Amino acid sequence: MELSPALLSLREEAKKGRDPTCADETLSRILALCKELSPTRILEIGAAEGLTACAMLSVCGARYTGIELDPDRAARARQNFIRFAFSERATLYEGDAGEILPLLCGEYELVFLDGPKAQYLRYLPECKRLLKRGGLLLSDDVLLFGWVRGEPPKKRRMLAEHLRAYLSALEGDPCLQTTIYECGEGLAVSKKL
Repeated sequence: MELSPALLSLREEAKKGRDPTCADETLSRILALCKELSPTRILEIGAAEGLTACAMLSVCGARYTGIELDPDRAARARQNFIRFAFSERATLYEGDAGEILPLLCGEYELVFLDGPKAQYLRYLPECKRLLKRGGLLLSDDVLLFGWVRGEPPKKRRMLAEHLRAYLSALEGDPCLQTTIYECGEGLAVSKKL
């Protein structure tokens, strides 16, 4: 990956935490799609510390809108936008994506869904509304440790069911053309037709 050493270092640090950043192979695919698509507007649901946002902004000239529920993560994301000189192109909303998404307007060429997995299906109608025709909806962690296509631990069955329902909705939607990649914990790439 052609990211700055400082950003790569922060990503390595985040991987050690409880809620790590997306896998290297997933990020590589996302960055390749960013370069290919050259979006002017990106929306991310589940911005965390803004590391994936900074990586995407480093390979394209897009304006970025992010949503993050956790105040501490949102504060770190804002610091990272300043640190990597993206604060002029980045807007971050702090709060529940289910409440914020209906308030957004305009179209985004790229929507990256990486928030609470159990809410993916709930967010899908708003993601589709905000996604420009020809744009991409990227949904991270859709295979979740192989649980979605296999047998999840008892405590994770409900989460796996939520993701199965989400994938079924994506794959059955006539307005979307979806491919699921087995990189990281699974990345669904859905193009709006």
